[in-house]
Amino acid sequence: MCHSTSSRPPAPPVIGEVAAQEQIELTSADGTRFLAYRTEPATPNGRSVVILPDIRGLHPYYRDLAVRFAEAGFHTIAIDYFGRTAGTDPDRGDSFDWQSKIGEVTLEHVRLDMAAALAELPQPVFTVGFCFGGANSWWLGAHGNGLAGAIGFYGAIRRIGELPDTPGAPVLLLRGGADTASTDEEFDTFTAALDHAGTEHETVIYPGAPHSFFDRSYSEWADACADAWRQILSFTERHSQS
Repeated sequence: MCHSTSSRPPAPPVIGEVAAQEQIELTSADGTRFLAYRTEPATPNGRSVVILPDIRGLHPYYRDLAVRFAEAGFHTIAIDYFGRTAGTDPDRGDSFDWQSKIGEVTLEHVRLDMAAALAELPQPVFTVGFCFGGANSWWLGAHGNGLAGAIGFYGAIRRIGELPDTPGAPVLLLRGGADTASTDEEFDTFTAALDHAGTEHETVIYPGAPHSFFDRSYSEWADACADAWRQILSFTERHSQS
């Protein structure tokens, strides 16, 4: 698992006011109603984010992360994966049985639910995902999907399906050097496929950093967390102007 119930994301380098935050329900194109968490910045930076969580869906960490992105100026929606299997019961804490349900979540389900969130946000929109969600984010970006760019932390490459032969949205891969969720060879194969398609991509590796290093309780990885925020802000600013 990526985070304990008590873990929380690190703060962005510049913290502004949050104008609004609320748990909502969205409906995907196949009629599925699913949980989401929306936050609005008091001072928008002109960019929006869809957060793609880890295997536990709308875990408390990701509600808090949506607030962090709003503090940084982003219109933000964090989505849940389990509308088709667990409905809209908001409990995604330690008692939630994600293990019996995550195998039923397909890439197409994630695409449909992300699209429903994207439709609620002002353009340009970026995805930011973690672990299971990191791979989902990279896959969505590689296929375009109306995104300005796609960011993923420590994604499991084996989750990603076939990639198109045409350029997608720019992709940013943020990797922990000690993460074992994917091998270097798997990343090399994936980035080679992006090159073949002509999809712009960047990789940042934090030497020694483990899986799930983006956590404010990991003081030894505070510099990596701060740099990851800088990478996100720079990437989204550059690609919101293209």
